[in-house]
Amino acid sequence: MIDLYTSATPNGHKVSIVLEELALPYTLKLLDLTLGEQKLPAFLAINPNGRIPAIVDRAADDFAVFESGACMIYLAEKTGQLMPRDAKGRSRVMQWLMFQMGGIGPMMGQANVFFRYFPEKIQPAIDRYQGESRRLFRVLDGHLKDHEYLAGDYSIADIANWAWVRTHRWSGVEVDDLPHLKRWLEAIRLRPAVLRGIEAPPSKIDLRKDGEDIARAYSEKARTMVEMGQSNKAAG
Repeated sequence: MIDLYTSATPNGHKVSIVLEELALPYTLKLLDLTLGEQKLPAFLAINPNGRIPAIVDRAADDFAVFESGACMIYLAEKTGQLMPRDAKGRSRVMQWLMFQMGGIGPMMGQANVFFRYFPEKIQPAIDRYQGESRRLFRVLDGHLKDHEYLAGDYSIADIANWAWVRTHRWSGVEVDDLPHLKRWLEAIRLRPAVLRGIEAPPSKIDLRKDGEDIARAYSEKARTMVEMGQSNKAAG
């Protein structure tokens, strides 16, 4: 049994999708990030960095793994699935996994901060991070023109990138003119295990259904809750 400490974020969904694809039994341990539960001592004992996701493998003497990519690699290697065993195949998967962790995730994350959450609209920062996210999307689109998946067969590399790219509207970046990326996004979205994974837990906002007014209200509420939490900590 795996304990998954998580929240409804792309990094959290990376690991829940892997667990669903591997059909591994797991227990959701939901942390409320707006209340700072990821910074409590009990969780810091699992992840000293105080970030989700993290897993604890109860069948392996309560072995703890933090960092989403490390969790994905551990689970893939534990089961022998979603990761080739030959050196070249494994390297291809790791390259595209690192592409997400070093590029897609950080750039989209910063786009989210400045486009959605930051109280002031600093347009050069928004342009910078949206532009870099867009550039990385074009890299994916170019590669997927001649490949069904990123690294041969469907793997943790696809899951990691998909969990972020699928949220492109939240970052304010469109993909309408990237046909190969759109094909890949939709193909992965149709996988039953992926659909289950992104419901563990479900995102509070879905821009395919919710309008921008709802998104702005959610962003404001989230920002206010975080600021209140930080003020309470300072006062304490």
